[in-house]
Amino acid sequence: MSLVHLIRDSEREPEGALILNHGRGTDEHDLHGLLDELDPERRPLGVTPGAPLTDVPPGGRHWYLVARVGHPDPETFHRSYQLLTAFLDELLETAGIGWDRTVIGGFSMGAVMAYAVGLGPHSPSPAGIMALSGFVPTVEGWQAQLDTRTGLPVLIHHGRNDPVIDVDFARRAHALLSRAGLEVDYLETDAGHWVPPELLPRLRQFVKQTLDRSAT
Repeated sequence: MSLVHLIRDSEREPEGALILNHGRGTDEHDLHGLLDELDPERRPLGVTPGAPLTDVPPGGRHWYLVARVGHPDPETFHRSYQLLTAFLDELLETAGIGWDRTVIGGFSMGAVMAYAVGLGPHSPSPAGIMALSGFVPTVEGWQAQLDTRTGLPVLIHHGRNDPVIDVDFARRAHALLSRAGLEVDYLETDAGHWVPPELLPRLRQFVKQTLDRSAT
């Protein structure tokens, strides 16, 4: 496997996979505990990958360099995008789990990578996407493939008081994906750049409903 990562095994034969990508300056441990919060029954295989960049201030792991919010540095973005997609393709194939039974999500920079993988050109569509405090990236050489994603469930949350990534990025993503026919569950709260505890039941419901839907 090409990326460091943590695995949370399912209780029985996995009903799918739940992948959570961490944000800027943290690592694969950051969202690992959230797997049980979102899936207390341990139905899917849980995976938290670690980003490949480790020599970026102020420390921790990073998916790409920040040229400008909303516009990742192309070179580091594409390297991480290729590593992450190859890693997940291999892991899911080894586990015998299709992308059509996989929910991919993330927070902040990790949400950007969830969008990138879930909407990537020439990539299979996942069962669902959870984007928490992120944005659909604008980067040379990557374009969201939306014409094959009609009906794809997407949950977007953003805090109106987010000082790191403005809420307008979430509103633009909502408009873009809704116009393309994706099934968007959009939620704003008064949070800053974090996942508010009151959001957890909504996320848990999204994971359950998406897994149920992918099984039919």
